[in-house]
Amino acid sequence: MASVIATEPALEPSSGARQVARRLSADRGAVFGLVVVLVFVLAAVFAPLITAISGYGPYEYDLAALDDTGAPRGFGGGISREHWFGVEPLTGRDLFAVVIYGARTSLLVGVAATVVSVVLGVLIGIVAGYFGGWADRVLSRATDVVFGFPGLIFMIAVGAIIPPWFPKSLLIIVVIGFFGWPAIARVVRGQTLVLKQRNYVVASLAAGASATHLLFRQILPNLAATIIVFATISIPGKIGAEAALSFLGVGVPPPTPAWGRSIGEAINWVQTDPMFLFFPGAALFLVTLAFNLAGDGLRDALDPRSEGAGR
Repeated sequence: MASVIATEPALEPSSGARQVARRLSADRGAVFGLVVVLVFVLAAVFAPLITAISGYGPYEYDLAALDDTGAPRGFGGGISREHWFGVEPLTGRDLFAVVIYGARTSLLVGVAATVVSVVLGVLIGIVAGYFGGWADRVLSRATDVVFGFPGLIFMIAVGAIIPPWFPKSLLIIVVIGFFGWPAIARVVRGQTLVLKQRNYVVASLAAGASATHLLFRQILPNLAATIIVFATISIPGKIGAEAALSFLGVGVPPPTPAWGRSIGEAINWVQTDPMFLFFPGAALFLVTLAFNLAGDGLRDALDPRSEGAGR
């Protein structure tokens, strides 16, 4: 019986991949975004080696680089051959090392929280769209509730009451990921409603295919492009959420480097040391912009019709 189950005609994987790569390489914005993302990923992975070149790690305190008020000595917040981005006020920590190691925090939280959101959203969306009926009604109402829930306030409250022994990074990943699934669940549900009416799915159902086969062998593969694009453009939002929590003081605990916390602390020093705000802020801006550009380019490369429709 399984031998007669229909499948959707598709291009050879290598041919499809070449077409996507060709369209992606023709998009300058997407190429720029991918290059910037790659640079930040490499910086995060090889942070110990990179900071070893400068000579200072993120947990080393150079108090000699500060004056009597705690402000950095010299030009641009203490920029020198020893401290390429200057130093943090009051602590004397090397700002270059803080920014490089901060990439680890932001990318880890952004990617891991996105994985949590995508897994939950895809499972809920595909079940709601395929089975319909009471399952669709219950899951759709749950989606609406989570969508309208003040997630940031909940994150702040949970971050304030969680026991000190619980890993704060894990908590942030789980909470941000949980509140991020409704958007992709709605998209996947809508796509599933369309896909389950396709001839190859109807033929497979008539041939006796199980719901598991239809969901994971027929429908899910055809959602892959949508899921990949949605995940890519979701990462900046997760990175921004982590930065916001760190900015408010409920993110990863100090002294772990985090761009959001550095930006929050820099507000009090912006008049005397604007570089303390500039470098973490520029890093956060670049990485979120890069992911957005890469996501838009990937969407257009996987579905050229979307590019034409948006113009």
